[in-house]
Amino acid sequence: MSSILTNNGAMVALQTMKSINKNMGMVQAEISTGKSVGNAKDNAAVWAISKTMESDVKGFKAISDSLSLGTSTIAVARSASEQITDLLTEIKGKIVASQEANVDRTKIQADVAALRDQIGSITGAAQFNGLNLLSNRQGGATVANIVGNTGAGAGIAGSGNVDVLSSLDRASGGVSSSTIKVGKQDLGSQARVAGAGTDIATAPSLTGAGAIAANATATLTVVGDVATAARGGTRVIAGDTYAVAGLTGITAAMNYVARDGDTVTDIAKGLVDRINFEAKKANLNYTASIGNNGALTLTNGTATSVTTTTAVTTGGTAGGGLEMLRELDVTTNDGAKAALSAIEGLTQKAIGAAATFGTAQKRIDVQQSFVSNLMDSLKSGIGSMVDANMEEASARLQALQVQQQLATQSLSIANQAPQSILALFR
Repeated sequence: MSSILTNNGAMVALQTMKSINKNMGMVQAEISTGKSVGNAKDNAAVWAISKTMESDVKGFKAISDSLSLGTSTIAVARSASEQITDLLTEIKGKIVASQEANVDRTKIQADVAALRDQIGSITGAAQFNGLNLLSNRQGGATVANIVGNTGAGAGIAGSGNVDVLSSLDRASGGVSSSTIKVGKQDLGSQARVAGAGTDIATAPSLTGAGAIAANATATLTVVGDVATAARGGTRVIAGDTYAVAGLTGITAAMNYVARDGDTVTDIAKGLVDRINFEAKKANLNYTASIGNNGALTLTNGTATSVTTTTAVTTGGTAGGGLEMLRELDVTTNDGAKAALSAIEGLTQKAIGAAATFGTAQKRIDVQQSFVSNLMDSLKSGIGSMVDANMEEASARLQALQVQQQLATQSLSIANQAPQSILALFR
C-alpha cells in the first residue's frame, strides 16, 4: 500500500544517512586529533588507564630532571675528590723527601702548606647549585637543635646524607617515591674546637683510664648513655669531646669531637689516629689501636709506667676529615716521621671519598637510563591504547564518503516515490 502521509522508504534512507554521518564524524575526529580514544565518552576504561599512565610519565620526567641534577652534583664532588687525592699524593712525595736529613725542610714545609691551602680551596669550591658534598658542616646550629643536647656547638659536622629522587613506585596501596642516598664525604681541613661545657649526669665517658705499666697494654672503652632518652634518644651526640691525657711527654691535646652520626667505634678510631700522630710527633713509644668490640687499645712501650686520664665535655665543634693536614710539620725529624704516618690515612680517606662518589654517580646514571627507557615504554603503551590507526581511518573515511553519496541518492529516490501516486489521478 502506498501512502502520501508515511514514506517508509524515506525514513529508512534517512536513518541510514544519519548513521553514516555519525560514523564519518567519529572518523574525522580521529583524523584531526590522532586519537581513537580522545575522552572518557569514547571508552571510559581505556581513557582512565591512559590518564593514569600519562600522570606517571609526567612524574618520571620530574625524576629524570632530579637524576640529572644529582649526577651533576656528584660529578663535581667526585672530580674534586680525585683532584684532592692527586694533591695528597704530591704532599706524600714531599713528606717522603723530607725524611732525608740533607734537605731544606723549611722549603718542603712551605710546599706542603701551599698544597694544603689548595686542597682547602678545592673543597670550598666543590659545590653545585649551592650543595657541597665535601663540606660536611651544619652551620649555625646548636647541638640541642640537632640531637637534644644541652650544650651549644655552632658548625657541628653532620652525618650529611643527600637523597636523590630516583623512582616512582605504584602499588595497590598508592604511589610512593624512592631515593638514592648519597653520603657526604668530609674532606675539609678546618680545625676541631674542643668543648668546655658540662653534660648531664648520664654523659658518656671513657673507662679504663689509670696506670699503664711499662710494656703493658690498657683498654679504654667509649661508653654510651644509660639514660638515652635524656640525651635525645642517642648514644653519641655531636659536639661531645672525648679526651685522653696523662701520657708522659705528650703536651698536645689528644681529643676527638664527635659529629652527628658517629658511633663509639668512630670515636675510638679518631682517638687512635690522634694518639699515634702525637706520639710519633713527640718521638714516644706509645701506640694505639682498635681492639675487640671497637675498644681503644693503648700500649705503653716505655720503661716506666704512665697514668692516663680521660674526660668528656660538651659544646665542641668537630674538625674536617682532613684536619690533620693543618698539623703536618716536616721541619723536624720527628715531625717528618709523624707526617709520613699520617699522610697515608688522609690519602686513603680522599680515595675512599672519590670511590664512594664514583659508585653513586654510576648508580644514578644507570637509573637515569632506566627511567628514560621506562618513559619510552609507557608512552608507547599509551599510544597503543588511544592513538588512531591512520591507515585504517583513511580507508574508513573513503568508504563512508561513498556510503554517504549512495545514502543521499537513496533518500532522493525514496522522496520521489509519492510522485507516482499523482499519475493515478490524471
